[in-house]
Amino acid sequence: MRAFPLIRALDRGATIFLALLIAIAIVVPLLNLLVPPSSPFHVSTYLVALLGKYVCYALLALAIDLIWGYCGILSLGHGAFFALGGYAMGMYLMRQIGTRGVYAHPILPDFMVFLNWPELPVYWYGFQHFPYALLMIVLVPGLLAFVFGWFAFRSRVTGVYLSIITQALTFALMLGFFRNNFGFGGNNGLTDFKDILGFNVQAQGTRAALFAISMLALLIGFLICRAIVASKLGKVLIAIRDAETRTRFLGYRVESYKLFVFTLSACMAGIAGALYVPQVGIINPSEFSPANSIEAVIWVAVGGRGTLTGAIIGAVVVNYGKTYFTSGPLAPYWLFMLGALFIAVTLLLPRGIVGTMQHWMASWREHRRATDGGAANGAAENGAAMPEASPRPAE
Repeated sequence: MRAFPLIRALDRGATIFLALLIAIAIVVPLLNLLVPPSSPFHVSTYLVALLGKYVCYALLALAIDLIWGYCGILSLGHGAFFALGGYAMGMYLMRQIGTRGVYAHPILPDFMVFLNWPELPVYWYGFQHFPYALLMIVLVPGLLAFVFGWFAFRSRVTGVYLSIITQALTFALMLGFFRNNFGFGGNNGLTDFKDILGFNVQAQGTRAALFAISMLALLIGFLICRAIVASKLGKVLIAIRDAETRTRFLGYRVESYKLFVFTLSACMAGIAGALYVPQVGIINPSEFSPANSIEAVIWVAVGGRGTLTGAIIGAVVVNYGKTYFTSGPLAPYWLFMLGALFIAVTLLLPRGIVGTMQHWMASWREHRRATDGGAANGAAENGAAMPEASPRPAE
């Protein structure tokens, strides 16, 4: 009987990495909630929120690696899907404020009262219900990616042209969301959140729960991506990446495969953005900035394109460096350091951190196998060349 597809998709390295993620998802909230602050093993609420932000970035990087590393689609606008998911969650959180806002309006958010909006816009309807918000978190980025991909892939727009178009898409959305009459708070965005599902957003237990949920989303996303790349679908995606024209001549509908994986990746990015917002406490149009999308691509390149685990590690490592270096005297030079890191990785480690390690391990195994095989063959030849001992004559 064939094993479950998700189990079959895990090799030894992926299983170890998955076990490590599960351990982190369990240990960090426990160290935050159960260990007293005086203990050296205590994890502060600030650190939990910071790690939760890293996990959301890792999920975004995983979504980019799925389309770039395995299908060859370099999207420089995935930050748009991340931000749309974040705005959907932000709209739900704003509807939960109610009369606790500055203007105490039972329906309109504070920024709408300040701008003299007469009533709630139609597209804000339903966001007071969490299930509806969850649907929009996935549906809005997925629908935009589907429509965009339908026209782009059917027109056979590929390579740098597709990258430029995706960058133009996120830039256009950023300009639109900066406008006050767009109905999303203008340049201030959405903030001052109070609670989520009845729990205080700032509470210690809520922060720990949000971190655990983010880790769960990352685990599920990792398993889905592993199942895809280890299946026949994944083989077709790799064939499209390496030789799209030849794959099309073999009879595969390349546009359908690219559209499916692009839409799935956008949905994953939207979920990452939705989990990001309650942990940082704000969402504004700067999340649509093309620089954010380019930075996310750098995470994947640093960690290792086409490895999945590398995308997660790259996102965490680069953002930890960003947190560390932007709080000291090197803060004005962070962007230069990030660019230098990308250039160094491109020239010295073109496979990224994880990709280079995998290449070294594969080379070492091959060398060891060749050495062991050569030694065994040499021993066999020496044994065959030795003459048999003649029997000793009887005395």
